Amino acid sequence: MERPGLATGMVDPLDRERARLFALLGRLLSAPPDADLLARIRGVQGDATPFGRSLAGLAEAASRTDSTRVEREYFALFIGVGRGELLPYASYYLTGFLHERPLAELRATLATLGIARAEGVAEPEDHLGFCCEVMAGLLEGRFRGGEAGAFFIRHLAPWAGRCFADLEGAEAAGFYKAVGALGRTAIEIEQAAAALP
Repeated sequence: MERPGLATGMVDPLDRERARLFALLGRLLSAPPDADLLARIRGVQGDATPFGRSLAGLAEAASRTDSTRVEREYFALFIGVGRGELLPYASYYLTGFLHERPLAELRATLATLGIARAEGVAEPEDHLGFCCEVMAGLLEGRFRGGEAGAFFIRHLAPWAGRCFADLEGAEAAGFYKAVGALGRTAIEIEQAAAALP
């Protein structure tokens, strides 16, 4: 993803943490974690809240794998021979087909934000990893003219929770079951926050 210049102003500490979470989810959905990222995830601490338990679950899952195994898992889940077990695209979840209206609507939103897919990236923009990266950028104020809440309601809320739940229950998932649980929990929290008056 190509990013325009940083917006000026202070970022709320809660928004900064939400951005870090969505950036991590985007990173894990875009490529398998390398040994360094797995080591950092192993050090994450959780607590007794649903979100804290999801974080602890991710740390525990990272401690039970290595970069070679998680790379094979990622391939089986998202790439596969022919296709992976999951198709993490808004168009697929909302219409049953790839490259449909949800992708066109997302591209229109991205154009207003000045966001373009980076050169050499083959995945369409409605990939869940890309959408999480955009959400992180909006929360951090990196993209001018956009609001994270509106982006979430329009482009993530209608489908991302189901996709994360499918990842959590995927047959090929080991480490990625915990990624699915963390993502599902994050989406549920964002949905609850969006429903507040």
